Amino acid sequence: MKALNLYGIQDIRCEETSEPVITAPDDVIIKVKAAGICGSDISRFNKLGPYIEGMTFGHEFAGEVVEVGADVERVRKGDKVAGCPAFYCGVCLSCQKGEFSQCEKLTVIGARHPGSYAEKVKLPEENVIKIPEQVDFDTAALLEPAAVVAHGFYKTNVKPGDTVAVMGCGSIGLLAVQWARIFGAKTIFAIDIDEAKLEAAKELGADVLVNSLEGLPHEKILEHTNGVGVNLAVESAGSPITSAQIFALPKKGGEVVFLGIPYADITIERFYFEKIVRNELSVFGSWNGVSSPFPGREWDAAMYYMGTGQIQSGPMINHRYSLDEGPKVFDDLFHRRGGHIKVLFYPET
Repeated sequence: MKALNLYGIQDIRCEETSEPVITAPDDVIIKVKAAGICGSDISRFNKLGPYIEGMTFGHEFAGEVVEVGADVERVRKGDKVAGCPAFYCGVCLSCQKGEFSQCEKLTVIGARHPGSYAEKVKLPEENVIKIPEQVDFDTAALLEPAAVVAHGFYKTNVKPGDTVAVMGCGSIGLLAVQWARIFGAKTIFAIDIDEAKLEAAKELGADVLVNSLEGLPHEKILEHTNGVGVNLAVESAGSPITSAQIFALPKKGGEVVFLGIPYADITIERFYFEKIVRNELSVFGSWNGVSSPFPGREWDAAMYYMGTGQIQSGPMINHRYSLDEGPKVFDDLFHRRGGHIKVLFYPET
């Protein structure tokens, strides 16, 4: 079968790869219909390289079951499904407490197991989530990042009537805008430097758009909140700059949740750092999107809201490619060409 394999930094190749085969009684083999590029994939391509040279890359996807192991009961051939890509050890202290996102050996397909940038992928049955009929493959391919964002929101105390600011309107930020509305936010601020991404945020429910090229984000937020700030600020850009600026957005006693991953050192000016102390902020780190019982309530909730239409993919997905185009796509992403927001691969094309 055809697959995108990562060999080194900025070295990804589309090539023929062996198809997955059933080796355990709970194995499920899935024909991939749509696979999304994660921001972490771009960083690994750009700067970090593979965990294992030549590993089939990718971990966000949806598809159709084509083969199952002898003990599989919940899904059968022909079912529409998405996949939770995470593997946990089950024996470390975090796993014993059901905190699977904190597992000492947490990994995902595309890292140490063959990933979803391929015509077929294999997962254990417990990692497979059935897709409701009304949810298309494009939307279901965003189930993993939607669960990641839900995982972060569940850590906070956000409630109906609150104000929420989302810093960074890539795919994680655009999902955060939608989760903020689901959690009942009355006013949602979307902050970015890209007008196209801000327009997508507006289409997905943001009330106030802030282009931070036109002024410091906290000044704009204070203008719209009568000098108070927001209840919750979500850092989803993963930038060293925004990772400092985020602390100036919440009100006194407010909250910050970090969803972005800044693959660089962060220097925080005194002005921003003092906000944590003087405003008595609660700051949450959020990693991955799995919990107990595995894969967790994040996945059930995300699929439910995809089914109701409250989590949409249309305004987010602005580029679709075949696997053959993969090396050029990653090169374009590395050089920031093409105005990509969310990119999908269609392995069958």
